Amino acid sequence: MTLRIERASDGAKTSLRLSGRISSEHLMELKEEIGGLGLGAVLDLEHVTLVDVEGVRFLSECEAGGIELVRCSPYIREWIARERQK
Repeated sequence: MTLRIERASDGAKTSLRLSGRISSEHLMELKEEIGGLGLGAVLDLEHVTLVDVEGVRFLSECEAGGIELVRCSPYIREWIARERQK
């Protein structure tokens, strides 16, 4: 399965709904999509099934940069926390 990216907006915030796998091969496309979101960006990770280490580091950087991660599975959340401790 590849990564599917859907853009949604409620007027105040724009979010990207991600589905599938986040791997290093998808990061350039994801960075481009995020670049167009502006302030108050949100990544909805409810349907993300698998993430590689580069994807986890990328998500950690996004969150540190002010992008909100919502509906993030516990294993991804824990992995992000472990990467930050290194």
